Amino acid sequence: MDFVRGFWSKHRRKVFVTAGCLGSGYFLYKLYNSHTRRLADLQRQLANDREHDENIKAQMKAHFENIQMIVDSTTLPHAMRCLSISIREEIDVSSVMERLNRGKGVLSQSEKLHLWDQLKILSFTRMVLSLWSVTMLSLYIRVQVNILGRHLYVDTARALDTSSHLLFWLPSKAAAPCTVMFSQEELDLIDRDDEQKFLSSADFLVTNAMPGLILNMQTAVSEVLKGMQLKDVITTRVLQETLLRIVDVFMSSGSPHHWVDYLMMPQDTKLSRTTSGETVSKFNQLMVETRQVLISTEFTDIVEISLKCFTDALVEEMETQSVAGGLATGMPLAKMLPQIEKTIPVIIAEPGKNQFLQLIRDMSEVQVFFTLLYASMPQ
Repeated sequence: MDFVRGFWSKHRRKVFVTAGCLGSGYFLYKLYNSHTRRLADLQRQLANDREHDENIKAQMKAHFENIQMIVDSTTLPHAMRCLSISIREEIDVSSVMERLNRGKGVLSQSEKLHLWDQLKILSFTRMVLSLWSVTMLSLYIRVQVNILGRHLYVDTARALDTSSHLLFWLPSKAAAPCTVMFSQEELDLIDRDDEQKFLSSADFLVTNAMPGLILNMQTAVSEVLKGMQLKDVITTRVLQETLLRIVDVFMSSGSPHHWVDYLMMPQDTKLSRTTSGETVSKFNQLMVETRQVLISTEFTDIVEISLKCFTDALVEEMETQSVAGGLATGMPLAKMLPQIEKTIPVIIAEPGKNQFLQLIRDMSEVQVFFTLLYASMPQ
């Protein structure tokens, strides 16, 4: 016992120091071990999140590509068939050409000039109307189907309770063209009737807006061609500038974005709601969002780029098809009018055979725009 007390009194400080070191070491070991486990758990969670996000990204990419295929194989071909029929029926130049052919040696000079002037206006109206309508209808339908597809994807994701992961794949610098915000109560699921009603609204151009569109397009054509004589020599450059000028006059006439009203029915400022004013109909929500996209700066830029690309390609095609390259060196306007008529079927050809539609679809600016439009998820 005396030995223990002596040992304690002699080595007490060393015992305390040793115990303190051992205790501190054990504490640090436990702390390090706990930190290592937490770090490993975090790394596993991050790996799982990355895998989940990659799966979501792959699903959305596949869904987006399927939507574009639907546009090209189903929706757009139907709309183009209706549009081509409408253009042929609404602007008929055959009667004027028949009167010119039957009137040889009978019509006076002034009557001939009047008929030729009519043919000039009608031919250019048909060509520019076809060019504009095909371009705008194809872009409009892509806007519609991408918006609808995006909503259907989000609705399905919400039903599966995975909506919290939907935005992870978006590029960090990609600003969405336009997003219309609605409250959570307004984001009800799309029913079949609203979906069909929304898609069928693409027929508005053909079924309702065509007479007014033709009238205003013909006014623009008359303004641009009023000083152009039948004997004037038209070259590739002159034709290109003339077509772009007609499009510019038409697009800039009237109120800003007036051309949107040819593509979709006028917007009701009082959206249909329940008596309590809490619910926005899904159809109206889709229409409002579509209009917001159409009047956005980004879409306006895409329209300008597409129309310019279409016009350039069309003039090149006409130059290639002209006899002995006559358009490249120049030909009288009167001789070019039959060439214009031959070009109309090429412009309004079905999507699978329409080189102009394929050209617009494959433009990088167009592809990026619709990728971002599809990616702009409702919050």
